[in-house]
Amino acid sequence: MTGTLAIIGAGPKAVAVAAKAAVLRDMGVAVPDVVAVERSAVAANWQPAGGWTDGNHRLGTGPEKDVGFPYRSSLVPRRNGELDERMMRYSWQSYLVATGQFAEWIDRGRPAPAHRKWAQYLKWVADNVNMNVLRGEVTSIGVDGRRWALGTDGTTIRADAVMVTGPGQPERSILPGNPRVLSIAEFWHRAAAHERISAERVVVIGGGETAAAILNELFAHRVSTITVISPQVTLFTRGEGFFENTLFSDPTHWSGLTLAERKDAIARTDRGVFSARVQDALLADDRIRHLRGRVAHAVARDEQIRLTLHSDRAGESLETVHGFDLVIDGSGADALWFTELFNQDALDLIELGLGGPMTGERLQESVGYDLAVSHLTPKLFLPNLSGLNQGPGFPNLSCLGLLSDRVLGAELTDNHDRASRRSYEHQPLR
Repeated sequence: MTGTLAIIGAGPKAVAVAAKAAVLRDMGVAVPDVVAVERSAVAANWQPAGGWTDGNHRLGTGPEKDVGFPYRSSLVPRRNGELDERMMRYSWQSYLVATGQFAEWIDRGRPAPAHRKWAQYLKWVADNVNMNVLRGEVTSIGVDGRRWALGTDGTTIRADAVMVTGPGQPERSILPGNPRVLSIAEFWHRAAAHERISAERVVVIGGGETAAAILNELFAHRVSTITVISPQVTLFTRGEGFFENTLFSDPTHWSGLTLAERKDAIARTDRGVFSARVQDALLADDRIRHLRGRVAHAVARDEQIRLTLHSDRAGESLETVHGFDLVIDGSGADALWFTELFNQDALDLIELGLGGPMTGERLQESVGYDLAVSHLTPKLFLPNLSGLNQGPGFPNLSCLGLLSDRVLGAELTDNHDRASRRSYEHQPLR
């Protein structure tokens, strides 16, 4: 487990891997040098500047599911208990104790923290493990011999493995530049600035947690009706009972399920569903409506935005047009945002490993136990696409400790290369 692991983004997954690598190194265990490449700041997407939140909304996952959860390490035989004990030093509770907030949190009933507070926790962990963060934005991914070459702001970072994190850029929308259409980032920047939205007919596109968070914020604004557009037949509630949560925390039996069973479990508990807390708020607000379909086209006309919806009913394809005063495109993250970064050499290498053109379906089906694309060297870790094969907890915050185990337990380099590799290199592009 040596070499260099470059992580695109310095969010929870990167912090979890960096923390466990630091602890293992302190225990005398050989681990890769972990370097995170981040264009903004540690945990940027949990702060207003990241464009995915105003920082004030509550974390959907319990904060106890922190960077070491579920504290069931399996990397160091006969010393895994020690590893978990050391990781507890960077737990959510340890952060509260260190910052004098533990008693108050307990007395308040252990509430879910605001996104801003969660970002402060992640930064505390990163600082305490001396996480190596290089400021810059990855603009290209190429191949240099047996290593990846990441181009970023005039610099090349060479690594034996790359892990991609993050949901992409929240600035995209179906009608960029139109003031009546807000991207995710534009909406949250207005919310963070306490700008009240005043409109008659508002529509939110999307049926997942990104759209749910937007709805939760919209309840406090001056709007007459709020329509939600999603391809599902209705707005489903996320399963949050013990048995559903276990699927996220403990993927032991996940691989034993059929493909159809896995897809059904993800559809019921994770993809395109709202949390029970948001659903309770929806029930209490009579301004909410739901339209089933996919937005195929958008056009500005007569001081409105006209959306063309496609839907299938009774085996027939239907097309309807609806007008709105304000459109908020909360259709969610693009899980494949990183694919545009690969240059032709890297793309050829990946497609050789995949056995065909690089598609989202092929990438998902290729993710192995270590959360990397199978049959591909150098390693490419894609935890955000690992849910189908390895369990629904890996793409989100539900088992960050297991995620770091899987990644750090992977074989990054060939044996004959290890002794000669520097921890990491970054040289000017020529």
